[in-house]
Amino acid sequence: MKQGPAIAVTGLGLVTAAGIGVDASWNEVCKGVSAAAKDPRLAGLPVDISCTVPDFAPARHVGPRSALMHDRFVQLAVVAAREAVADSGLDPETWDGTRVGVVMGCGVGGVSTMETQHGRLLAKGPGAVSALTVPMLVPNMVAGNLAMDLRATGPNLVTATACASGATAIGTAAQLLREGACDIVVTGGSEAAVSPTLVTGFAQMGALSRRTAEPATASRPFDRDRDGFVIGEGSGVLVLEREADARARGAGVRARLAGYGASADGHHLTAPDPEGTAVLRAVHAAMEQAGVVSGEITHVNAHGTSTPLNDAVEARMLHGLLGVGAAVTSTKGALGHTLGAAGAIEAVMTVLAIERSTIPPTANLVQQDPAHELDLVTAVPREEKVEVAMSNSFGFGGQNAVLILTAA
Repeated sequence: MKQGPAIAVTGLGLVTAAGIGVDASWNEVCKGVSAAAKDPRLAGLPVDISCTVPDFAPARHVGPRSALMHDRFVQLAVVAAREAVADSGLDPETWDGTRVGVVMGCGVGGVSTMETQHGRLLAKGPGAVSALTVPMLVPNMVAGNLAMDLRATGPNLVTATACASGATAIGTAAQLLREGACDIVVTGGSEAAVSPTLVTGFAQMGALSRRTAEPATASRPFDRDRDGFVIGEGSGVLVLEREADARARGAGVRARLAGYGASADGHHLTAPDPEGTAVLRAVHAAMEQAGVVSGEITHVNAHGTSTPLNDAVEARMLHGLLGVGAAVTSTKGALGHTLGAAGAIEAVMTVLAIERSTIPPTANLVQQDPAHELDLVTAVPREEKVEVAMSNSFGFGGQNAVLILTAA
């Protein structure tokens, strides 16, 4: 049964390893190729590849002052948010900022700032550590800085549910609108965690692909030969409004955020529950809020990390729920895994799939794991009308978030 007023998506913004801007990212992802490449920052480490945003010049994209004062995860979010707000037709100079909320997801925050300042401390002593260290690295600054940049002084928070953070933020934003706490919410996720320490940590736990000699084919979601993910960075931002409000001001409604479900495995620090019970509860909660049944879902943007265990659990859950009746893709093959930003970037991709009747392929999916009985989109985009789509996000600690998006 549907709950509360309909929520409209009226603006989209993206900054990804495939490009800066929604169209740039979408066009590259639809080519079915990966953005992964050797990363000089990781030279000498067991895993030295990543998916980073190309040609991102902080001073040019966010201004010299912001380039000095903000960590990269904030800078990426500012660019994506400005694009999303402009796309919505709203003007921060004229809106009532007290009715505008910001809800962003972030899994790690300014880990690169921490590394840089720790290096200064060791090399030159306490006097060399920047007074901006703390405000640059704490995760909540992504929402705090968007509030300053957009003159948005309504509810302001950051969700941290690891790799589900972006989707959790979007679901939370919708709840704020349904409750009447604000009229507009700028929401999504941002992450820029490609750092030697973090990459080494992921490598030590066996989460990353070891195909460092062939980075462009390293991330292989749902492929028989997958061996882990490639770490990425980026930001995805959506503008949400109650649909009645959006239509009253004559805004273009790009899609509806119809349902959100969340759950916890309560099972393991990093591994998903092999039974997938909690994941399925999140799916059912999202479907119930959206008022849809499984037969109506024709597209899934899967979490699809390219890790052996996660893909297996998700594929089994999806087959049990949908059979082969939905076209499934994972954009992590092209963009890598952007951690706390992933759920938001994939929500934007899902809106575009609905709007453009096109489902992007899963890059590097050449030999589908025979255990994965799914209709996976490979090689080239598939033209298909999508009315109801699902976007899955799962995080370490067993935190799950599922979004249902529908055509406007």
